[in-house]
Amino acid sequence: MTRLCSDHRLNRNLLKNIQPLKRCHILSQYRYASSSTFKFSDLQIQLTTSPKPKPDDPDSVAFGHCFSDHMMEVSWSASSGWGKPQISPVHNLNLHPGAKCFHYATELFEGMKAYKTTDGSVNLFRPTENMARMLSSATRSSLPTFDGNELIECIKKLVSIEKDWVPNSNKASLYIRPTLIGTEGVLRVDAPKEALLFVLVGPVGAYYPTGLKPVSLLADPKYVRAWPGGSGNFKMGCNYAPTMFIQQEAAAKGCQQVLWLFGEEEQITEVGAMNLFMFWTNEQGEDELVTCPLNGLVLPGVTRKSLLELAKSWGEFKVSEREYTMKDLVKGLNENRVKEFFGAGTACVVCPVEKILYKSQWLDIPTMSKGAPLTMRMYNALLDIQYGRVKHEWSVPVE
Repeated sequence: MTRLCSDHRLNRNLLKNIQPLKRCHILSQYRYASSSTFKFSDLQIQLTTSPKPKPDDPDSVAFGHCFSDHMMEVSWSASSGWGKPQISPVHNLNLHPGAKCFHYATELFEGMKAYKTTDGSVNLFRPTENMARMLSSATRSSLPTFDGNELIECIKKLVSIEKDWVPNSNKASLYIRPTLIGTEGVLRVDAPKEALLFVLVGPVGAYYPTGLKPVSLLADPKYVRAWPGGSGNFKMGCNYAPTMFIQQEAAAKGCQQVLWLFGEEEQITEVGAMNLFMFWTNEQGEDELVTCPLNGLVLPGVTRKSLLELAKSWGEFKVSEREYTMKDLVKGLNENRVKEFFGAGTACVVCPVEKILYKSQWLDIPTMSKGAPLTMRMYNALLDIQYGRVKHEWSVPVE
């Protein structure tokens, strides 16, 4: 019998979190991934002879602007399968101008972080969840799959080599960007026969260097980010490019982010590139934390899942993954039942919302009226785990 994965816990997590693909199809993909995958034991390492200077103040490094000395990459072809992974100095890629990633958006990526803990060690945060999502996106993109454990081990080694790039800070971290692209130079709409997986890392400063800052949102029902049966629940670049124009429109109207709605009922889905939560007293008089379900309209965020699990573990209020609409929000605001509204994602952890521009009217959201107690509690609880101030199974040591 073909083994599915070297770590049965990882395998169960992968199967549990991949939505909405059918489990039988995923099992077949994992059999392929396990019998045709790159191996950490084959990793080749070439270190730079001219290391770059590191930022003087990592807390102030803008997100995505700074990269470390090394990257990891491994190539794939339909004829020979995966090659040997290698870590080498960061370099430009040599791609044919007809590469399918340029023309048909056959590419995907992940976002994760490494944190320096209070004892000086370095941890990853729930990397198996990122592997679950990456493999799901690869299947949907007709890109090759692989054993997620092997990539985690390669990433651990890369981060270990770059450990001096991990900020010694309780605000900054090392951002990790695994990416998979179709590289075959053929102008034909079909699955690529060549691909490249690579991983970049670099320090990122605090998303809120002076503390949490509430944002304003543009909610315009004429714009739709995702729809049932589409690809909005996968982490592909093709889902982001069409949103940038709407983001510019939001900025022109005094908003920092876009609140994405769906359908005639104007279902609330995501904010910007983040999942979204509302804490309110529902019409049954219950305090409830509600977020959109994994119905194909939202990304299965790792931060989203973590906050849901934390809230359920507290057992202090109802926690729901269900559909809710602008009508629900407006009615709740009019009846003073809405307490907090916030986004959640890897970059910012949480992002409080204070205003929504909806049908040419501003809706005041009382998130900060009492200091956003739940938003701040979740923010601090997750940071305590990520920076090792609280021991938790979600933190995975690099060494």
